[in-house]
Amino acid sequence: MDKRIRDFNVRLRTIRLRELAIAIIACFAITTILSMIFPFLFENDDVYFIILLSFVFLFFVFELRNTTGLSKNFEKLLMPNTMREVLYVFAINIIFAFLFTCLVSGLDLLYGFYDPTWISGFDIDSVDISAGAFILSAIASIIYAPVMEELVFRGVLFNRLKIRIGIIPAMLLSSFLFGIGHDFGGITSAFLFGICMCILYLKTDNILIPMSVHFINNVVATLLELTSIDVIIGQIPWIIPATAITIIATVLLIKYIVDETGKIKNKTQ
Repeated sequence: MDKRIRDFNVRLRTIRLRELAIAIIACFAITTILSMIFPFLFENDDVYFIILLSFVFLFFVFELRNTTGLSKNFEKLLMPNTMREVLYVFAINIIFAFLFTCLVSGLDLLYGFYDPTWISGFDIDSVDISAGAFILSAIASIIYAPVMEELVFRGVLFNRLKIRIGIIPAMLLSSFLFGIGHDFGGITSAFLFGICMCILYLKTDNILIPMSVHFINNVVATLLELTSIDVIIGQIPWIIPATAITIIATVLLIKYIVDETGKIKNKTQ
């Protein structure tokens, strides 16, 4: 990282993969030591996750200290054209992700009716959790995940990979690594979501924009978890309309990715 650079966006792009890797390893070590010293604090996995990401966040704060331009990033985020694209990208991704998972789990259950020996790969039964556990999970998902995942996967990983292997391969590889960190049913949607976040970041050079989409996405996803709508959609009467909506969302999502990557290729040629 070049600490002589004062611009926030440019400084972020100079953080190297090895610097991030060393910081993450150190943060894992510190958090693990704390969990052994204070085991009562780590009875919930989300607590470990939150504390770990807090240390990683401090790494970014340290690396990006004394930079300027973050306020301009906020101003650009609130521009009408930017907000429209943010909401559009969020909408096509959340519809695809949620309905796609519901449909796959519904088809999985239907197959189980015809083959009693079939072992389902999905669990759509509701699970009762305490209010405290839900709040911790929500904090990790809504606050920490959007900020840290965008800084790590787009701010550092994507930026460094595009220098070494090119923009499009970097989008695919960083999004693949982002996707495999999610649940089985969400790998495909997370991969496509990651590509969209790379596109937004590349178009704007403003990490706050993919962060905002990620934040809204996780807020809505968390709220959906409180309902039983996934169970309803997975049932036979809802499969046809849900399939139609999923197809529309899929077409719009693929169209957005193809159109924007086409524009990116034209600019780099």
